[in-house]
Amino acid sequence: MQISPSTKRLLLGILGSLAALLLLAFAVFQWKRQQLLTYALEAVKAKVERKYPVILTLGPARFAGFKTVEIAGLSLVPRAAPTDTLLTAKRLQASLSVRSLFAGRPVFSGLEIITARLTARKSATSDNYGFLVKKQKASTVPRDTTKGTNYGLLLNQVLETAFDNIPDEASFKDFYVSYLGPRHTALLRLPELRIEDGDISGRLTASIDSVVNELGISGHIVPGDYALTARVFGVGGSVQLPYVPRRFGALVSFDTVLVRLDSKEFDDDDTGGRLTVRGSLAARNFSLYHPKLAANEIEVKRGTLDFVATLGRGTAALEKGSLLTVNKIVLHPEISVRLKPSQAVRINVTSDDTEANDFFASLPTGIFDEVRGITGTGTLAYHLRASLDLARVDSLKFDSGLRGKNFKLTSVGEGDDDLSKLNTAFRHTVYNDRGDSVRTFAVGPPNPDFVPYNQVSPYLIHAITTAEDPRFFTHRGFMEQAFVKSAIQNIKERRFARGGSTISMQLVKNVFLTRQKTVARKVEEALIVWLLENTRLASKQRMFEVYLNIIEWGPSKYRWPSGKRGVYGVKDAALFYYGKRPGELNLPESLYLASIIPKPKFARYSFDAYGDLRRSTRYFFRLIADIMATRGLITGNDRESLPYALRLNGPARQYMAFAARPDTTRITAAADSSQFEPLNLIDLLNTGAAAPDAGVNSGAPDVEPLKAPK
Repeated sequence: MQISPSTKRLLLGILGSLAALLLLAFAVFQWKRQQLLTYALEAVKAKVERKYPVILTLGPARFAGFKTVEIAGLSLVPRAAPTDTLLTAKRLQASLSVRSLFAGRPVFSGLEIITARLTARKSATSDNYGFLVKKQKASTVPRDTTKGTNYGLLLNQVLETAFDNIPDEASFKDFYVSYLGPRHTALLRLPELRIEDGDISGRLTASIDSVVNELGISGHIVPGDYALTARVFGVGGSVQLPYVPRRFGALVSFDTVLVRLDSKEFDDDDTGGRLTVRGSLAARNFSLYHPKLAANEIEVKRGTLDFVATLGRGTAALEKGSLLTVNKIVLHPEISVRLKPSQAVRINVTSDDTEANDFFASLPTGIFDEVRGITGTGTLAYHLRASLDLARVDSLKFDSGLRGKNFKLTSVGEGDDDLSKLNTAFRHTVYNDRGDSVRTFAVGPPNPDFVPYNQVSPYLIHAITTAEDPRFFTHRGFMEQAFVKSAIQNIKERRFARGGSTISMQLVKNVFLTRQKTVARKVEEALIVWLLENTRLASKQRMFEVYLNIIEWGPSKYRWPSGKRGVYGVKDAALFYYGKRPGELNLPESLYLASIIPKPKFARYSFDAYGDLRRSTRYFFRLIADIMATRGLITGNDRESLPYALRLNGPARQYMAFAARPDTTRITAAADSSQFEPLNLIDLLNTGAAAPDAGVNSGAPDVEPLKAPK
């Protein structure tokens, strides 16, 4: 069939008309779409400026595709500081639903911000970003302002502001965030950060207070549920936490941290509100260094904290249900802290039974290095319960211990770390306060200066145990009541006024550990003491024998005719002060040697100008002699005839700093007592207490101390 020319002209006319109509419709659509886009952006601007006290400026906007909108620039300026721009962006892109645009409810998605700068500033009196934090409606319930800052309210505001402003899909390219404050500075550079269907990925360079880290980030976020899983890891090295070095003088680093926030609940109450957050923190190759904690870095290969935390007005707590895993040790921590009206803390930590070898292998390095070679069978479990209110320091409570179930040692270490070396002759090195070695000698029969336990005057044995550790022959290494009493006094005086170490702890410190006064050394000391005392690696008599033969008793600079330096061990002490053998010491001579042990360098200040004992040392003589008489260790006549003068027939006399005037006062001041007060004197000896101190063996001692001559 052949179409006539007239028909062709008609069809072409119809098609041309349709094309013209379509072009016209498309032009109208484009014009209308652009007009609606302008209206939509004006609505966004108005909404933002109604919600926040800011001026939002948007550059020219156009459709770069059917759904893609491109905005040439953005700036956000606080109204309170018109010259202080908070946010700028060179270009923004987003997808816009055309249907929603014509329906009058524009829906943007897939936000992309390119070359943006967020500049936050804070001075002593103002900032340019505080308006972003939502202000809570005024409560009709009166607030008690005496209880301090409400940390739950603050964190809840931060979380809501952050989660409410995170888009479902977004991409940030070449994004810089800077902060300049009176105390801290920060600069974050994000080459690219992407959020797509809640998935987060990107990298950033963070420079905070001069601490620079290259970080990688991945995870998932659900803003509506306040749920987040984020993995932060170092790129090309570990990550060092900022702020901590400057604020606490510590270094904290890790390879990878996994942060998970599962939920948050905020309950408004008469205290101003309480926030409960649930989630977890996991770290790999976590490292902590502080010179007061340990001499070396404390390292944990893997650690996880599943937490249920609450924050309120002046309070913070790690609640029941929290779980802390350190390598293979599983702990259940409950910790609460109150800052006002007075500072108080309560701690309750228990661990699951852990296989002995897993327990030793899981101990952080940098703390327990001396027990690395130890192995065993059975299980071990730990507990700690403590509480303190600084408004009532005497309320301090402390209970800590390790429990073994069918526990036996199969290996006790190697070389100098071999715990069983106490049972044999071994080489021992003593150091001065600077850490320099003074002298090395054998502890045992190969050393002619070694004195066996049964060749020491019973007066000296009883004077030392009464003054230093009255229950040494019956306890298992610790006296918690004595520790608590010492801690209370130290807190009250805000200094280390009184020690709480048993003879077992002093022995371990001298034989196995360094002289460094760190938390790590005290913790390791406690573990070694527990192992020695609870596995009976050495008898009490042998432990005391070693103790007598290694402790310092005089000036380290003294040089003997034989060439050896210092006064170490009971034979040196007896010769240095009295020119006697240790078995020949009488009661006052023994009491004086016992008084030297806490502070041997101060022994030279014990006498007045006439050679009589000064007041504080006389107090010690009376105190210890009274207790020894009460316990039947000396006779009443020994106590009544106790002299307050000593004949120094050894080389010590030339080292004494005799006072210019005699100290004739016989009245004892209370301030003189703290240096010499026995560990559990008030708690256990002079109160008629029937129950032994915590940690005392229920059975008979493995050796009876020698009796003093009647």
